[in-house]
Amino acid sequence: MNILRVDSATTGDNSVSRELTQAITDHFKAKYPDATVTELDLGTNPLPHLDAVTTGAIRLPEDAHDEAMKAAFPKERAVLDQFLAADVVIVGAPMYNFTIPSQLKAWLDRLGVPRVTFGYTEDGPTGLAGGRRVIIASSRGGAYEMDGPAEHQETLLRDFFGFIGIPDAEFIRAEKIGLGPESRAASLAAAKEAIAKL
Repeated sequence: MNILRVDSATTGDNSVSRELTQAITDHFKAKYPDATVTELDLGTNPLPHLDAVTTGAIRLPEDAHDEAMKAAFPKERAVLDQFLAADVVIVGAPMYNFTIPSQLKAWLDRLGVPRVTFGYTEDGPTGLAGGRRVIIASSRGGAYEMDGPAEHQETLLRDFFGFIGIPDAEFIRAEKIGLGPESRAASLAAAKEAIAKL
């Protein structure tokens, strides 16, 4: 089993989502001792945001690449290949300003690749990246209802992974962590109970 752990928080040791991704990783390593874990830390080593070259390298067929796109393609494609090689993907996704961190969005931008992870048919778009399990460690300072006002974090992730063929992304949520130490501890404890049931 190949496990890909992706962290995106920029809060270091104070990060709740990192505590959760570690707990989820530990849970799967205990269940599958021979599993290989690859760690991608976007909080400390962010991917650059897309520009004209990287967009072309990712989205255009290789025979349409100019020289700059050809040079960029191997590194850009390696991000996608790392995702496609994983059986389990653990994503740390804190809520920053009502949505996901921009460095996590930059990673997602490398996964949405026409003809590779999604395609279009006469019946509409179809996801091509199924066959892997995605578990999202969601952390929030307050409490938000799914599909409610100002919730563009979990809904974005749910919709994105569903679009590329993973409609059943799982969420382990710790919220109300900004309401004080007791609330934070209670939320983490509840999240860790949920992890034990994965």
